[in-house]
Order: sequence, then structure tokens, then C-alpha cells
Amino acid sequence: MSDNESDLETYILLLLSDSNLPTGSFVASSGLESYVKHGFASSSPTDVATVDFLRDSLASYARGALPFVSEAHKMVMKYGLAEDGKVQEAGKDEGLDSVLEALSELDALYQAMTLNHVARRASMSQGVALLTLYSKGFSRPPFLSMHSGAESCERESRMRILLDRFKLRVRKEEVHGHLPVCWGILTAALGLSLQRTQYLHLFLHARSLLSASVRLNDLGPYGAQQILLHAVRPLVAAEAERSRDLQTGMFEKQDFDEITQGPANTWPLGEILAGRHDLQHSRIFNS
Repeated sequence: MSDNESDLETYILLLLSDSNLPTGSFVASSGLESYVKHGFASSSPTDVATVDFLRDSLASYARGALPFVSEAHKMVMKYGLAEDGKVQEAGKDEGLDSVLEALSELDALYQAMTLNHVARRASMSQGVALLTLYSKGFSRPPFLSMHSGAESCERESRMRILLDRFKLRVRKEEVHGHLPVCWGILTAALGLSLQRTQYLHLFLHARSLLSASVRLNDLGPYGAQQILLHAVRPLVAAEAERSRDLQTGMFEKQDFDEITQGPANTWPLGEILAGRHDLQHSRIFNS
């Protein structure tokens, strides 16, 4: 990777890590609010309980979501680089139709593997927000198109059409538009590498949990920053390394072991608590 490409990736990482973007903590606590309300945080100091929850949640989320992030990212990157992605004589982009169908199948599998309605609701809400973010916030405005090369403009145009078509399917309720799939699509459209895509997705999950803890008044903003700096980095790095090669098994079935290589939920308690979110008498978060 050249210095310019590396600088561009770093710049994209800074943009995507902006806390104002729709990446979770404003609407979803990922089960943390239910965890606290059910008394599981009362037996330990607040900061210790938060780190314990973060560790278990991050491990389960990495194992369950990263395979979908990775495969969505690979499909979109492959489509962006393919020579046959251009519109055919009949006016139909066969490569586009193919990748849309594959992404739809991937999204349907994630829907089936998400076991509670609360997690599904949060995932779909954040997923469609990311698709909208690309079209309204990250696509190149027309007045700047003259300052870009023809090859770059062609790729960006194809990516914009792909995301708009997938978002249309979400709006028509043909697909659900889950967060891991949409995150893989978005980052591939922006040209972010798979390794950094995986790492940033897990970092944002961890940061969202700490932001939720601050909103719940369990942690102060300074305490959350201390945990983010000193505790989160090794956890995110370990889970990203452990889950980087996982896959769903939908598209590469040869020599695929679903037990060791496939997605899974590794924290049943967290799933139960998240599913009980709507049963709380009062709630700060939607999910």
C-alpha cells in the first residue's frame, strides 16, 4: 500500500469513528441497560462490572457479526474491481444483480441467527442509517466530480448505485438491512481494507457500550475514556484476531467447519437480557 493510500485509509477511519455518526450508542445499549436493571452490575464496582459486560458482549458480537461484515465487504470489493460490472447492451448490470442477491441472502441469514427482536430492531435501525450516511454524507457531490479521475468516478458511481439499490430493497421490506451487512457494504464502498473494517467495527461496538454506560450514569465521561484507552484496545485486538477468518459458509462450503469457522452466539445470558429489554418499567434506550 502506498503512502497516499495509507493516508486515505487513516482519514476514512477518522471520519467513520466520529461519535456523531449513527453507530449505536444513541439508540441502543446492546443489552447493557437490561443488564444493569436486572441487578447483574450490583455485585461489583461499576467500572469492573462495565468491563466484564464489555468483554463478554464483545466476544459474542465478534463471533456472531464479523463473518457477515467480512463476506459483505469481500463481495462489494470484488464487484467494485470486476471488469464485468459495467452495464451490458441490454441495459442490465449482471454483476450488480448478482451481488445484490448475494447480499440479500447474507442479510436473511443474519436475521435468522439474531435470536431476539430487540437486537434485530437495533441492528436494522443502525443498518439503514449507514446506507443513508453513504448517499447523503460520503458520496461525492456533483460539483466535485470534475476534480476526480474517470476511473475513480466510475467506481464511485457503481458503488452509489449498489447502495441505493440495496437501500431501496430495505425500504420495500424485501431485505432487513442489518448492521454488520451494511457496515461491510459501506466500508467496501469507501475502499477501507477488510482488516481495518473488522477492527473498527469492534471498536465502535465497545465504544457504544461505554457511551451507553455514561448515559445510564454508571460511568463518568473521564472514567469511560480511561477504560477506552487502557482496557478496550487489547480486548478489541484479541477479538479481531480471533474472528478475522470466520465465515458464514454460504458461499465457500468446501472444507467449511461450521462449529469452528462459522458464526455463533457465545454468551446466552447476554442474549436473554437483551431480549428482556422491553419488559423494563422505564427505559432510556430503544433497544
